[in-house]
Amino acid sequence: MAKHISAELLTVKEDLLKIVSDFKQEQFNKVPFKDSWTAGQVTEHVYKSVNGVPALLNNEALPTQRDPEQHVGQLRAMFLDFNTKMKSPEFILPSDEPKDKDELTRLLDETFTGIIEAAKTQDPTQTIQGFEFPGSGPVTRIELLNFISVHTQRHIHQLKNICAAV
Repeated sequence: MAKHISAELLTVKEDLLKIVSDFKQEQFNKVPFKDSWTAGQVTEHVYKSVNGVPALLNNEALPTQRDPEQHVGQLRAMFLDFNTKMKSPEFILPSDEPKDKDELTRLLDETFTGIIEAAKTQDPTQTIQGFEFPGSGPVTRIELLNFISVHTQRHIHQLKNICAAV
């Protein structure tokens, strides 16, 4: 369980950093099509969604009183269905300010490194204290790690489409 998700997260990190590197700085903040985020906004959104996760994963956790992977299948099905439109929670929406590609790349690299390290060293079956998915209640480390993976994969797909358009 933990080895698989840490390997998957490493691949996701590499794929994300690769697609971001494919953009020139002047393309990074260009709107690719009507009602779309820029590549910079997508990248900032991904960063906002993972910022703080290493600390969350490394905090004290509790034994889980249910199947630790109870929500994994649903998360994976929902986020890897690229035809379904989703609405982002307000707190991880990107700003309208221009983004610095190199700075976001550095922040994502550091943050994903911390997430992957926690995935390798922390008990994935334990329940995280003080963090819940809306409508699902408390989550386990393995559920959060799977969310990070599929949420990022979803936005890698989006970034590829934006790259083709700019």
